[in-house]
Amino acid sequence: MNDSNDKGRLCTIYKGDKEPELYIYVPREAGKDNIPEELSQRMGEVREVMTISIHAERKLARAKAVNVLASIDEIGYYVQLPPEITGQVLSDGD
Repeated sequence: MNDSNDKGRLCTIYKGDKEPELYIYVPREAGKDNIPEELSQRMGEVREVMTISIHAERKLARAKAVNVLASIDEIGYYVQLPPEITGQVLSDGD
């Protein structure tokens, strides 16, 4: 049984202490057990950020909910990578 229904899927979001702005979404019922060892090592000490209900129409800060849900269905987790910093962003700050 998963926590997926018409209201959405309950997902817990984790982050590590090694790589800022790298987050991993996993089904709430799976917890940290769904984080692959290699990814866990890259992240360092993993801590829970929050648990939210995600449905296809949900607005997320830097990910599309449908992509998060598809990845969780396919491989059991979704990785949100840090945003890319481009030369334009850096030069705009001057």
